[in-house]
Amino acid sequence: MDHITKSCFKNLESRDKNLQYEAFQNIIHATNERVDWAYEVWDQLLDWLTDSDHHRRARAGQFLSALAISDPEKRILHDFPALWEVTKDSKFVTARHTLQSIWKVGLAGQEQREMVLSYMIDRFKNGIDEKNYTLIRYDLIVGLKKLYDEMKNEQIKEIAMELIEYEEDSKYRKKYMSAWK
Repeated sequence: MDHITKSCFKNLESRDKNLQYEAFQNIIHATNERVDWAYEVWDQLLDWLTDSDHHRRARAGQFLSALAISDPEKRILHDFPALWEVTKDSKFVTARHTLQSIWKVGLAGQEQREMVLSYMIDRFKNGIDEKNYTLIRYDLIVGLKKLYDEMKNEQIKEIAMELIEYEEDSKYRKKYMSAWK
């Protein structure tokens, strides 16, 4: 790992919120492409998924989702359930940040895509008893749209359209459709 990335990870722990935010943004930007340092931080990020600090949990969720493309060993297939748990975090903002990033796992390959799609479909269909379920559903649909935009895979679009039709309330169906305009 280069010294700039190391300093970014170190700065995530800074007392200076601006420095933390800048470090976070730099790491997110770096993980938009494949990186060679994923495994240098992988285990630490797994630990952060259950950290008492909700900022660490959210960052770990977002970083691991993005690092799936830099995971030739396919560790994410084993570690995904722990990552998915953060999408149900007691702190809703933490859960939501992770949920809004989880689609990136699908960019890593077919196995990863099938896995993340399976979890997303199940959550959409069976998460109706969750607090803020309409917002969660919206985030899932937006995630499917982002995955579709990256992959241009018609199956993803078909899944999204089926899920939108699954919604019984026309107001929410309309809102979900707006993500695909």
